[in-house]
Amino acid sequence: MDGDDFNDPIADTVRSILDGHVTLSRRLATRNQYPAFDVLESVSRLMIDVCSAEEVAAAGEARKLMAVYRDAEDIINIGAYVKGANAEIDRAISRFGDLNALFKQGVNEINNYAESVAKLKQIVEPPRK
Repeated sequence: MDGDDFNDPIADTVRSILDGHVTLSRRLATRNQYPAFDVLESVSRLMIDVCSAEEVAAAGEARKLMAVYRDAEDIINIGAYVKGANAEIDRAISRFGDLNALFKQGVNEINNYAESVAKLKQIVEPPRK
């Protein structure tokens, strides 16, 4: 969408009839993350039909961790967040780098789906008590 205007009536109508969409982010591209897709802004209504319940759960947990991190990103970046103040934020911080690394891919890099899913599951696995 020109100018990243996702409230444009045409873009809004197209999104409403598609079974999913991938949102590319200039913010991620400027951080040298390619492909620069924004996981939290992208949607797939077909995922539950083409992925196993375990894969859907792992992806949901990754989205949750990324959302928690994004919500707390300002206080984290300015150094105002104190480790231990919120277990959910602590967990998001500890997994954020691994999730970003998983979502990066070189131009000539080929990733195996099964290996990527296994890495995702490992990253989002709840801490053992």
